[in-house]
Amino acid sequence: MQWASDMYATPTSTPRSDDGSSAKLGEPSKRKRTARACDSCYRKKIQCDAAPKQCNWCKHHDLDCTFDRVIGGSRKKKKNGPLKDQRSSTRLAERIERIEELLSKTIANQKDATSGPIDNQSSQGSLSSSLSSNNPHPSAIGPCLGRLHFAGYNLGQISSLNGLPLLSPEGQEWVWTKTGQRGAFEKLCAFGPPWQRHRQFHTSPASSEIMRSHLSVDLPDRAAVEEYVSVYRASSIRAVFPIIDLVLFNETLRMAYESPPETIHPYGVVSAKATVLAFLSFVQIFNLDTQTPLQMDGEAYAAKSQSLAPQLVPELTLDCLQTNIMLCLYHLFSGDLQSAALLMSFSSRAVFMLGGHIRPDPKGAPTQRTATMSYETRMRLHVRNLFWLCYTLDTEIALRSGQPPSISNEHCDLTLPPHYKEILYEHSFHDDPVANDDLVVPLYPSDLQLSIIKSRAQSALYSVNTLHKSDAQLLRDIRELDDELERWRMSLPPHCRPTLAFSEDMPGNSNMSMQTIILRLAYHHTVAIIHRASGRCRAWADYKSGEMEGVSSSLALSVEASRSSLFYLRSAVHALASDCFWMILFYPMSALLTIFCNLLLDPLGPRAVQDLELLTSIPDMIRAIRIRQLTLNEILHIKLVDDVVAELTRLGRCAVVKARREGEGGALAA
Repeated sequence: MQWASDMYATPTSTPRSDDGSSAKLGEPSKRKRTARACDSCYRKKIQCDAAPKQCNWCKHHDLDCTFDRVIGGSRKKKKNGPLKDQRSSTRLAERIERIEELLSKTIANQKDATSGPIDNQSSQGSLSSSLSSNNPHPSAIGPCLGRLHFAGYNLGQISSLNGLPLLSPEGQEWVWTKTGQRGAFEKLCAFGPPWQRHRQFHTSPASSEIMRSHLSVDLPDRAAVEEYVSVYRASSIRAVFPIIDLVLFNETLRMAYESPPETIHPYGVVSAKATVLAFLSFVQIFNLDTQTPLQMDGEAYAAKSQSLAPQLVPELTLDCLQTNIMLCLYHLFSGDLQSAALLMSFSSRAVFMLGGHIRPDPKGAPTQRTATMSYETRMRLHVRNLFWLCYTLDTEIALRSGQPPSISNEHCDLTLPPHYKEILYEHSFHDDPVANDDLVVPLYPSDLQLSIIKSRAQSALYSVNTLHKSDAQLLRDIRELDDELERWRMSLPPHCRPTLAFSEDMPGNSNMSMQTIILRLAYHHTVAIIHRASGRCRAWADYKSGEMEGVSSSLALSVEASRSSLFYLRSAVHALASDCFWMILFYPMSALLTIFCNLLLDPLGPRAVQDLELLTSIPDMIRAIRIRQLTLNEILHIKLVDDVVAELTRLGRCAVVKARREGEGGALAA
């Protein structure tokens, strides 16, 4: 390659003056130098030809050829001496100073080049252009924001599937400008959408037979499936759970029903069939009925879809992601939190590999799907919707299970979808919000802003690192999260804004939507979990008056929020849908535990009797929630819930009786 040969070219013979500088057109003393090699070559430990104006190395790397390095003193190294440490510190300080100077110049150049704010993607492109005037193409931003950056160039990324480099168009253009050669990148490392970057596996005869047996899975009649798709399209469930894109799902049906079973490498066929089966289990768990009855129940379809799981791992496709999310929802709404958590872990990793954690368009995605929208654009929008669905579900599962979340905020672009707030407040608080065919931004199961606050609360208050925080650090984080939550609450329109507290004498709204109920329950629960963390403060053991005042008031807010959850749920239980029983059940159980602990802490408190009555009413409140036909495991689980509630209520009553008896005994003794 020409670039490589120039980089390591043999230095030419150049006359030098007495001070070590090269002669320049008969003027050997005009350019004063303090070193025989330029600064860049000296740092690289390579031979410098010291050509006039610019040496060979600096010329081919677009660097300033400087001779600012001062040489003096002995070059002998003294081991373990103070002079060596001083020189190392000096060199480090000079290096940091040069880096800061370069960064300052780069930022200043970017600010001069544009009058508006510079996002990460645009700054990468402008930096690349400034470093190379030979590159006519702007920076190409891939779905992972270009994991490989070198000297300001977005080169691409390392494939998460096969470990091979995927060079971006900018990276390929840069290689061409430096080598004069067009690499065989189309064959070696084709750069395309992540859902197209799969590899065909060469299978043994035994594994091929297994794959053919999976392809022979019987599917229900296609017309029946398409009828369920039509019902899903017209239902409000589609707005809350955007699990499929109607156009893309047609391709899934075509692959599942029209692919010949004798195909040798049926890539995508297994995941397409698994998606169809998972979709049928999903629509049945939400009671989306049609005129055509299906052959099996939702549990059977979920089991058949899950039986194909071993074949879904190498088939990292959009259908693979959709299958796992739908199965996760099925188990979550069936009360099987453990299976839901495992499936969500896989879904979260898959949505990262497909690039859903990055915005499809840094300048904002389109707000409406159109007939002329490209397949890739539609795919990116849908993968992004699936990311937000995974994010909200992962946050909920982590809070309910106490396990770490699978999605970390630090590795995600959490910019809300364009016009999300307007669409949320316009559609989500009606009785029956119906998803529009052209609606790109769905409602999702929870307010995305609230989900982000929940995720931050879990990281700041309930991760392993928080166990080592001081009381002051913990209370500071609680206060900051509480302020953020209050700003979110006040940003909501008055008609859907949760009240700070909800008492039993407050009237309930007879015209409640599920989104309104879930939002208010989620708000009170978030307040409770934020302030419940104050129970870890060491001040409880020391009982210092100054510290205890703030700690006890924070815990009191957690208890009051738990009471509000139960009072509000009791007023809204009549409006709950039967398919959300297992999602709602968590809120009274969490509130139950907080109030029970408060009874043990202060059994003679002014509201102890009222709290006991509130706990006693929980079993009737839970039984009042409408629920679909239960399986045997669900019946046993609900019986266990009744037993737990009854036992905690009994123990709370015993704590109150014991405290009263001891108080009366102490008074008599006095």
